[in-house]
Amino acid sequence: MDKMTKEQRHRCMAAIKSKGTRPEMLVRRYLFARGFRYRLNHPRLPGHPDIVLRKYRTVIFVNGCFWHGHDDCQSFKMPKTNTNFWEKKIRRNKQRDIEEQHKIAAMGWHCITVWECQLKPHCRQQTLDSLAQTLYRIYLADRTVRPYRLPDFEESHMAAEPRP
Repeated sequence: MDKMTKEQRHRCMAAIKSKGTRPEMLVRRYLFARGFRYRLNHPRLPGHPDIVLRKYRTVIFVNGCFWHGHDDCQSFKMPKTNTNFWEKKIRRNKQRDIEEQHKIAAMGWHCITVWECQLKPHCRQQTLDSLAQTLYRIYLADRTVRPYRLPDFEESHMAAEPRP
Protein backbone atom coordinates (compact mmCIF):
# COMPACT_ATOMS: atom_id res chain seq x y z
CA MET A 1 0.00 0.00 0.00
CA ASP A 2 1.28 3.43 -0.92
CA LYS A 3 1.81 5.93 1.91
CA MET A 4 1.06 8.91 -0.34
CA THR A 5 -2.14 9.92 -2.04
CA LYS A 6 -2.36 9.57 -5.79
CA GLU A 7 -1.86 13.33 -6.28
CA GLN A 8 1.18 13.43 -3.96
CA ARG A 9 2.78 10.47 -5.74
CA HIS A 10 2.13 12.07 -9.11
CA ARG A 11 3.76 15.32 -7.97
CA CYS A 12 6.82 13.47 -6.60
CA MET A 13 7.34 11.39 -9.74
CA ALA A 14 6.81 14.37 -12.04
CA ALA A 15 9.48 16.35 -10.17
CA ILE A 16 12.21 13.87 -11.11
CA LYS A 17 14.29 15.47 -13.84
CA SER A 18 15.93 13.74 -16.78
CA LYS A 19 18.84 16.10 -17.46
CA GLY A 20 21.52 17.34 -15.08
CA THR A 21 21.02 14.55 -12.56
CA ARG A 22 23.54 13.96 -9.77
CA PRO A 23 25.07 10.82 -11.38
CA GLU A 24 25.38 12.64 -14.69
CA MET A 25 27.05 15.61 -13.00
CA LEU A 26 29.60 13.30 -11.33
CA VAL A 27 30.60 11.84 -14.69
CA ARG A 28 30.69 15.25 -16.38
CA ARG A 29 32.88 16.81 -13.67
CA TYR A 30 35.29 13.88 -13.78
CA LEU A 31 35.61 13.97 -17.58
CA PHE A 32 36.07 17.75 -17.70
CA ALA A 33 38.73 17.65 -14.98
CA ARG A 34 40.64 15.03 -17.02
CA GLY A 35 40.60 17.17 -20.16
CA PHE A 36 37.77 15.49 -22.04
CA ARG A 37 35.55 17.97 -23.83
CA TYR A 38 31.98 17.03 -24.64
CA ARG A 39 28.56 18.18 -25.73
CA LEU A 40 25.34 17.50 -23.86
CA ASN A 41 22.18 15.83 -25.17
CA HIS A 42 23.09 16.10 -28.86
CA PRO A 43 19.80 16.41 -30.77
CA ARG A 44 21.03 14.77 -33.99
CA LEU A 45 21.95 11.46 -32.39
CA PRO A 46 19.32 8.84 -31.56
CA GLY A 47 18.23 8.96 -27.93
CA HIS A 48 19.84 12.35 -27.24
CA PRO A 49 22.82 10.86 -25.35
CA ASP A 50 23.71 12.47 -22.02
CA ILE A 51 27.34 13.09 -23.02
CA VAL A 52 28.76 13.18 -26.57
CA LEU A 53 32.52 13.12 -27.14
CA ARG A 54 32.92 13.89 -30.86
CA LYS A 55 36.70 13.56 -30.84
CA TYR A 56 36.35 9.99 -29.59
CA ARG A 57 33.18 9.24 -31.60
CA THR A 58 31.69 8.06 -28.33
CA VAL A 59 28.43 8.67 -26.52
CA ILE A 60 27.82 8.07 -22.83
CA PHE A 61 24.43 7.30 -21.35
CA VAL A 62 24.17 7.78 -17.58
CA ASN A 63 21.20 5.61 -16.65
CA GLY A 64 19.20 5.59 -13.45
CA CYS A 65 18.80 2.03 -12.16
CA PHE A 66 15.07 2.42 -11.50
CA TRP A 67 14.01 4.13 -14.73
CA HIS A 68 16.04 1.86 -17.00
CA GLY A 69 15.44 -1.39 -15.10
CA HIS A 70 19.00 -2.32 -14.13
CA ASP A 71 18.95 -6.11 -13.69
CA ASP A 72 20.39 -7.61 -10.48
CA CYS A 73 20.74 -4.19 -8.86
CA GLN A 74 19.82 -3.29 -5.30
CA SER A 75 18.68 0.18 -6.41
CA PHE A 76 15.98 -1.27 -8.68
CA LYS A 77 12.82 -2.48 -7.00
CA MET A 78 9.53 -2.79 -8.80
CA PRO A 79 6.86 -0.60 -7.13
CA LYS A 80 4.16 -2.48 -5.27
CA THR A 81 1.37 -0.21 -6.51
CA ASN A 82 0.33 0.09 -10.14
CA THR A 83 2.73 -2.75 -10.98
CA ASN A 84 1.32 -3.45 -14.42
CA PHE A 85 1.97 0.15 -15.55
CA TRP A 86 5.55 0.18 -14.20
CA GLU A 87 6.44 -3.19 -15.74
CA LYS A 88 5.31 -1.99 -19.18
CA LYS A 89 7.07 1.35 -18.80
CA ILE A 90 10.39 -0.10 -17.67
CA ARG A 91 10.28 -2.87 -20.30
CA ARG A 92 9.71 -0.23 -22.99
CA ASN A 93 12.56 1.91 -21.62
CA LYS A 94 14.93 -1.08 -21.81
CA GLN A 95 13.80 -1.90 -25.34
CA ARG A 96 14.22 1.73 -26.46
CA ASP A 97 17.73 1.87 -24.92
CA ILE A 98 18.79 -1.18 -26.92
CA GLU A 99 17.32 0.19 -30.16
CA GLU A 100 19.07 3.55 -29.70
CA GLN A 101 22.41 1.87 -28.99
CA HIS A 102 22.08 -0.20 -32.17
CA LYS A 103 21.30 2.92 -34.21
CA ILE A 104 24.29 4.76 -32.72
CA ALA A 105 26.59 1.81 -33.40
CA ALA A 106 25.32 1.63 -37.00
CA MET A 107 26.40 5.26 -37.39
CA GLY A 108 29.94 4.28 -36.41
CA TRP A 109 29.88 5.62 -32.85
CA HIS A 110 30.92 3.86 -29.65
CA CYS A 111 28.32 3.64 -26.90
CA ILE A 112 29.05 3.46 -23.16
CA THR A 113 26.44 3.06 -20.44
CA VAL A 114 27.20 4.11 -16.86
CA TRP A 115 24.69 2.96 -14.26
CA GLU A 116 23.69 5.00 -11.23
CA CYS A 117 24.72 2.20 -8.84
CA GLN A 118 28.25 2.20 -10.32
CA LEU A 119 28.63 5.78 -9.08
CA LYS A 120 27.98 5.02 -5.40
CA PRO A 121 30.86 6.26 -3.19
CA HIS A 122 32.40 2.82 -2.57
CA CYS A 123 33.01 2.09 -6.30
CA ARG A 124 32.79 5.54 -7.94
CA GLN A 125 36.51 6.11 -8.48
CA GLN A 126 37.04 2.70 -10.05
CA THR A 127 34.12 3.25 -12.43
CA LEU A 128 35.29 6.70 -13.50
CA ASP A 129 38.91 5.59 -13.95
CA SER A 130 37.81 2.66 -16.12
CA LEU A 131 35.66 5.06 -18.15
CA ALA A 132 38.70 7.26 -18.85
CA GLN A 133 40.81 4.22 -19.76
CA THR A 134 38.11 3.01 -22.14
CA LEU A 135 38.01 6.41 -23.85
CA TYR A 136 41.80 6.42 -24.25
CA ARG A 137 41.67 2.89 -25.70
CA ILE A 138 38.94 3.89 -28.16
CA TYR A 139 40.93 6.95 -29.24
CA LEU A 140 44.09 4.94 -29.85
CA ALA A 141 42.29 2.09 -31.61
CA ASP A 142 40.54 4.49 -34.01
CA ARG A 143 43.81 6.19 -34.93
CA THR A 144 46.14 3.25 -35.43
CA VAL A 145 47.79 2.92 -38.80
CA ARG A 146 46.34 -0.03 -40.62
CA PRO A 147 48.50 -1.46 -43.39
CA TYR A 148 46.90 -1.47 -46.80
CA ARG A 149 47.16 -4.66 -48.77
CA LEU A 150 46.49 -4.80 -52.47
CA PRO A 151 44.04 -7.49 -53.45
CA ASP A 152 45.59 -10.61 -54.94
CA PHE A 153 44.96 -10.92 -58.66
CA GLU A 154 45.96 -13.77 -60.93
CA GLU A 155 47.28 -11.31 -63.43
CA SER A 156 48.09 -7.83 -62.38
CA HIS A 157 48.10 -5.44 -65.29
CA MET A 158 48.11 -1.76 -65.34
CA ALA A 159 45.13 -0.20 -67.00
CA ALA A 160 47.29 1.44 -69.66
CA GLU A 161 49.24 -1.70 -70.59
CA PRO A 162 48.02 -3.82 -73.45
CA ARG A 163 47.31 -7.45 -72.70
CA PRO A 164 49.79 -9.93 -74.21
